[in-house]
Amino acid sequence: MAPYYRGRMADTNGSDWHTTACVLCSINCGIEVRLDGREIVRVRGDKSHPASRGYTCEKGLRVNHYQNGRDRISSPLRRRPDGTFEEIDWDTAIAEVAERFGAIRDEHGGASIFYYGGGGQGNHLGGGYSAATRAMLGSQYSSNALAQEKTGEFWVDGQLFGSPRCHTAPDFHHAEVAVFVGKNVWHSHGFPRARVTLKEIANDPDRAMIVIDPRRTETADLADFFLQVRPGGDAWLLAAMVAILIDEGMLAEDWLDAHSVGADRIRELFGAIHIGAYCRRADVPEDLVRQATRRIGTASSVAVLEDLGVQMAPHSTLNSWLEKLLYLLTGNFARQGGMNLHSSLASLSGGGAGKPIASPVHGHRVLSGLVACNHVPDEILTDHPERFRAMLVESANPAHSLADSGRWREALDALELVVVIDVAMTETARRADYVLPAASQYEKVECTFFTLEFPENDFQLRHPILEPLAGTLPEPEIHSRLVKALGGYTDDDLAGLRAAAHQGRSAFAAAFFAELAEKPHLNPLIAVILYETLGRSLPHHLAPAAALWGLAHRCAAANGASLRRAGFDGDALEQGEALFDAILENPQGIIFTVDPYEETWNRMVHPDQRAHLVVEELVPELAGLADDVVEGPDPEFPLVLSAGERRSSTANTVIRDPGWRKRDPDGALRISVTDATSLGVVDGGRVRIVTRAGQAETVAEVSETMRAGHVSLPNGFGLDYPDELGEHRIHGVAPNELTSIEDRDWFAGTPHHKHIPARVEALR
Repeated sequence: MAPYYRGRMADTNGSDWHTTACVLCSINCGIEVRLDGREIVRVRGDKSHPASRGYTCEKGLRVNHYQNGRDRISSPLRRRPDGTFEEIDWDTAIAEVAERFGAIRDEHGGASIFYYGGGGQGNHLGGGYSAATRAMLGSQYSSNALAQEKTGEFWVDGQLFGSPRCHTAPDFHHAEVAVFVGKNVWHSHGFPRARVTLKEIANDPDRAMIVIDPRRTETADLADFFLQVRPGGDAWLLAAMVAILIDEGMLAEDWLDAHSVGADRIRELFGAIHIGAYCRRADVPEDLVRQATRRIGTASSVAVLEDLGVQMAPHSTLNSWLEKLLYLLTGNFARQGGMNLHSSLASLSGGGAGKPIASPVHGHRVLSGLVACNHVPDEILTDHPERFRAMLVESANPAHSLADSGRWREALDALELVVVIDVAMTETARRADYVLPAASQYEKVECTFFTLEFPENDFQLRHPILEPLAGTLPEPEIHSRLVKALGGYTDDDLAGLRAAAHQGRSAFAAAFFAELAEKPHLNPLIAVILYETLGRSLPHHLAPAAALWGLAHRCAAANGASLRRAGFDGDALEQGEALFDAILENPQGIIFTVDPYEETWNRMVHPDQRAHLVVEELVPELAGLADDVVEGPDPEFPLVLSAGERRSSTANTVIRDPGWRKRDPDGALRISVTDATSLGVVDGGRVRIVTRAGQAETVAEVSETMRAGHVSLPNGFGLDYPDELGEHRIHGVAPNELTSIEDRDWFAGTPHHKHIPARVEALR
């Protein structure tokens, strides 16, 4: 096959700054880098980026550790019978993978082929192209990291606003009161220029910050009200706050009458709550809870952000409902400084007509089109005829990143075929039958579909700054070759569209829609068809961006007025073309929609354009809080472990090289002064952490930020990474060696990573 890349890359002699983005969290701040050969030697914030405007944190300065990791893969690999790998060429790899997947599909049906992944924090184009491969295989079931974090919240959004795609954007830049629930913004960000905004709120006497967290985080240190909730007590605290709004007459009655359904039922459900008892259950003084709630109830604007601290803990889906009631009952929706529904270029929330609603073996709930990660191994480790028999894993590492790594290893080993597409030899890749090496995020055109901002929403298509590592391919090319090998298209099928693409965009559009009307079987393959036709007419290395042409037109059709306010004029067709051109021509990013706050109402999916406040499925769980008995700690596991705390020394695991850390190289276990004293643990001493799932040894950090009974381990550790001599070393504790698949939310299936019964033993 012909090489993928055509054209010439930018100079790499270190004399120029190249525009790109950080890939270490969902915000993807714009950065500029200087190169010395293939090394990224300097990094700075990109002042021309429309959202981050020169902002970056310490993590973005170290992306070279991702780009030039020692465990990158530079050739397709095939597992030998003895478990070792051999290098094979791309033609052989594509042919064999297609043949083996096809055989499983033909014998057991495409539903037996499970897809996991589809993009890291800044690696989303491949996930878009994977839809074509999955269509050829008939693959129906999938999952990714969102299904162990966000699907419960997405589902609640759907109940309140009409669709899981109705994702809210907090307007912290204008909010009088900012509320963070289980969220340490200082390290996990969550919105552009996060630390700048936190400081602005903290330094303004007319504004206030409320933080709900078991640990006194860096964000909590800036807060006006820090509610240091008992681990797992968030539901009682949030329910008490809703009850206080009712008890003290702080509901936005006129707003509720005009814009909501179910306010009377909410008054009934929460009016009966014993506020003092719930505050005691949460272990936060009632007076402090009332003060914080009054600040919410009397503010001109309130924005709220929840995150993994409550989304990966007991009552996670219920927590999402309660958190949203705080701003809805006070009318802080569709207004400046409140919560609003943003536009999107591509929805993160799947699901909809034709998507599975339950897993095939055990009938587990499928939310937003995703099988909960904690349910997947049980859909494999069975003799049920409809079990998952094969997996395609893309830009993801379930053997390390999901609950109960041991169970996941067992499940992967039980499959008939595992194929991994990734840049590095991950823990999951080591168990694969085939590993297909991808170009890095700095060697290909890439983007992120985390377009989550309001009133201005931005999007960045990053151009490659380096030639791809020899032997690697970008994911769109891999999927295109797989689709062709599976019989999805031939070169003759696409000859007319390729010719039309070179005649110009108008000629291509007419030919494209005529072709799809005549050959509807090509519709599921749209991304690959665009890549192989329109993509060939695009300049330099931008062929994978061809899929964005369709998304640009879809966005224009749905958000015409919003695009017009951003400067894209004309009818829908002209707007779509102008948006696509702007995306291609502005590698530093663009603002693609601009909205007034009332535009939020037009994004409501409920036909009455009202917020439906009552989530009936969660009412029994809410009622059950009153009957929950506070029990003493389990003598065997008296502590609560939070597995996966974000720190200055942690990032997502696309950085596998531990050398990027300037401190905390072992990933210390944080423990309170009280617990350390009682257990004989000293700062810097070694400890053993034991859970029902496993045990590990590490060093201890005795910290005044921890409350008694609560310990934490950081995320990003426990990766198998080769040292300078090529010997494999595991650095720090892999948190998911200590977590259990059984500990999960009853409704969404999200894991209790932040609430694991544990004990700590001092090692002499």
